[in-house]
Amino acid sequence: MTERKEFRDLVSPEAAHEAIASLDLGGGTEEVSLREARGRVLAERIDAELDVPGFDRASMDGYAVQARDTFGADEADPVLLNLAGAVHAGEEPTVEVEEGTCAEISTGAVMPDGANAVVMVERTDEYAERSSAEQSNGETVRQIEIRTSLAPGDHVMLAGADVASGERALGPGTQLTPREIGLLSALGVDSLPVYAKPQVGIVSTGDELVRPGEPVESERGQIYDVNSYTIASAVEEAGGEAVLYPHAGDEYDEMERVLEDAAVECDLVLSSGSTSASAVDVIYRVIEEQGELLLHGVAIKPGKPMLIGEFPDSAYVGLPGYPVSALMIFRHFVAGAIRRAAGVPEPQTASVKAEMAIEERYGEGRTRLMPVGLVESGPSTEKHEMLAYPVDKGSGATTSLVEADGIVEVGPDTAYLAGGEPVSVTLFSPDVRPPTTFGVGEDDPALSRLLDDLDQPRYLSIGSRQGLRRLDQGAPDFAVVSGSVERDIEAAEFGGWTREWGLVVASENPKEIGGLVDLVERDLRFINRPTDSGLRTTLSNAVADLADERGESRHDLVESISGFELAARAQESPARAVAAGKAEAGLGLRATAEKLGLGFVSLGNEPVAVLGNPDRVEKPGMKELRQTLEETGIFETLVGFESLP
Repeated sequence: MTERKEFRDLVSPEAAHEAIASLDLGGGTEEVSLREARGRVLAERIDAELDVPGFDRASMDGYAVQARDTFGADEADPVLLNLAGAVHAGEEPTVEVEEGTCAEISTGAVMPDGANAVVMVERTDEYAERSSAEQSNGETVRQIEIRTSLAPGDHVMLAGADVASGERALGPGTQLTPREIGLLSALGVDSLPVYAKPQVGIVSTGDELVRPGEPVESERGQIYDVNSYTIASAVEEAGGEAVLYPHAGDEYDEMERVLEDAAVECDLVLSSGSTSASAVDVIYRVIEEQGELLLHGVAIKPGKPMLIGEFPDSAYVGLPGYPVSALMIFRHFVAGAIRRAAGVPEPQTASVKAEMAIEERYGEGRTRLMPVGLVESGPSTEKHEMLAYPVDKGSGATTSLVEADGIVEVGPDTAYLAGGEPVSVTLFSPDVRPPTTFGVGEDDPALSRLLDDLDQPRYLSIGSRQGLRRLDQGAPDFAVVSGSVERDIEAAEFGGWTREWGLVVASENPKEIGGLVDLVERDLRFINRPTDSGLRTTLSNAVADLADERGESRHDLVESISGFELAARAQESPARAVAAGKAEAGLGLRATAEKLGLGFVSLGNEPVAVLGNPDRVEKPGMKELRQTLEETGIFETLVGFESLP
């Protein structure tokens, strides 16, 4: 009678997970072209090296104007402007818009000098008039009737409004879908560092197996090899590179040869079949003689005859022979390990049920495909809901898609979605999952470094004021605020740092700018931050203090600063405008000035605080955030930053 090999002591599923986690599945990084990047995972942060768009551009067809020329205009009392020329998309403007004039402009065209707003063509009419001075030469003056008032910036996408130079575009661990490929294309990136795909060898064992496409002799007990292609597809779905080997019979020498070939060429070898205690199932002996058998048998059904071991140059996992069992064990134990080695996040279903995190109003009478992000409302160990929040930044902004997880279809008769209202989110990909932690608020270089140390975070730079408002509404997990912005909301203090702020000037400070007084008293071009920025609030407070010292009104001082109301969205944008010669001074940080090789006039220090949603402090991602804030030393390595006590 043939001796049979008994199973070793069955181990728990937890022990099997630990054994697989201990295996070296390869990994590392490699550089790939943008054309080959779909489905890969970023290994390093990608920062924008240019503004997108790279110029101020019209966001609709109409007429470029000076906004002040339209003040007070309406349907009953329109204004007439002389037409100075036209600007078309893809052309460099050859016309200048002066006071009392306008220029015809098409969507996407460069804004001409002098213009700071665009009036929609639907709110205009064109006339042709001949003045007395022009009648002798026969020239005709074309005039445009404007029937609406505009503010500076209306219907204009400013340079860097989508993505600003120096801004954190994509973080490490981002899986690249067509959305991210579009953003990278807009940034001019042609190659990028990604996690290398683990090479996984697929070996099916058994004399009875026949590859699909070949004739099968059922009378001899032959069956088609199901596992090779099934497991190979699952490997590639998990982020690995599958390599199929000829199936091995049950004879020892043949099995040894195939497994050795796969072990030399691959990071992981997956076999299926030949793992039970039958006398003909010899694979465990090959592993014992060629490497190390870590376990044989797991207390799980199906999948008890599972093998885990190591060859000298690769890892090994033996799956059951039955296709359903093999696939179930692969997904339960092996797929996650391959995803981790490849940097691929855990997958989700193609659609999820969620609740609206905030109220979203909509009244255009058309079906709306609303991009939304997803965030979990509580710790993963407790019962919680999935929340959906709108992230629509406009049809011209590619970042709307990058920051979203899916689409909520809003019907034409829906005027608004209430907070807490159930919605169905169609995911962009079955692999999409919510971020481990979701934050909003102030843009800050130290924060970008902090986010790099977290697992799959998401952060929206919307300014301190908006960050506090959204934290109060309950959508994000945390908000980052700076300066003396009012914090009259319930929040958990997670820590923070201080940063030195002031005026970023040209290298060597050729204009010899010494402080705010110079901006007030001299004809210097200045670029500010948006009103929602905490840094803007800090500057406004400093201007108010200066006004009190001089016995003047804050309004008068603001009016005397050229460009005070000209805001740039990202924290590096004013500094980069100074570097490009577009301004003599910009509101910014010492850290930014040092990074860009510019001069800096210090105006003081301001605190930056991380405030947590009190209902989510126990979320794993929030615990990781708190721990990273407590343990990281990134602030000591940045110029102009100190950790708060």
